[in-house]
Amino acid sequence: MSASVGIEAVAGPEDRLAVLEAELAATKAELDDLNLLYQATIEHGEAVEDQLAEANLALQTTQKRLSEELTEAANYIFSILPAPRTVAPRTEWLLEPSTELGGDSFGYHEIDPDHIAFYLLDVCGHGVGAALLSVTAINVLRSAALPNTDFRDPGAVLAALNEAFPMERQNNMYFTIWYGVLKRSTNELRYASGGHPASVLRRADGSVETLSTPGVAIGMLEGMSYRAAQCMIGAGDRLHLVSDGTFEVETAPGEMLEFQAFVERLARSETPGEVLQWVRGLNGPGPLPDDFSLLNIQF
Repeated sequence: MSASVGIEAVAGPEDRLAVLEAELAATKAELDDLNLLYQATIEHGEAVEDQLAEANLALQTTQKRLSEELTEAANYIFSILPAPRTVAPRTEWLLEPSTELGGDSFGYHEIDPDHIAFYLLDVCGHGVGAALLSVTAINVLRSAALPNTDFRDPGAVLAALNEAFPMERQNNMYFTIWYGVLKRSTNELRYASGGHPASVLRRADGSVETLSTPGVAIGMLEGMSYRAAQCMIGAGDRLHLVSDGTFEVETAPGEMLEFQAFVERLARSETPGEVLQWVRGLNGPGPLPDDFSLLNIQF
């Protein structure tokens, strides 16, 4: 007979019942613990769901507020753009940012009864920072808020802008600009550019010239001087001020639109909308890669 004998062989019914009751109590206690854990998990899950719902609601509220503020900022940027001129020199323009807020802006105003200025600038990048710098620079030009500067001298204006907006104080942002001044009494147009694409002058006889001068972008280097150039303007001439976003598009994968091809198409266009439609056709679906800014001036 084996020396090892089970409980059932030596214990009486009372002993076996006590063992079963103990096992039942232990199982019940374990079940109670599991039930408590389950309830805690459910309550925690509900708390997490509530927190997620609150966080999602807060996110939606913030997104709505930011969207409204971006819309308000965009509306302000468009509100400071000048109304089209209906008397000579007449103007027509189109600005379409590639995002909610862009870095392009432009303007024109009479400096005195004999001089009128035209300008278009493009801040590097997009977003709030670029828009703020663009608006600030345009307001400086519009209000002639550059001390000791002759706003009839394009070279002097660009040099003063370069001193007023060093990129080290503008979150490393800079901008390009084309600035021209028409002297009505002589029909002479003086202009200068700082890192900006050439403007396109379409003569009344159909010939085309590009107007640009050497010069680095505004704010990149201290102590820069900018040289102005001049040309004569005749009745029926049309001047196009552009940003690089009007022509820097891919015509095919890895192939960019050539500036000369853009100039030729621009010279045949009557409205900025026609140019935008043509550029969109080359770019394909979706937004343009950069802000589209085009200012037409009819002399």
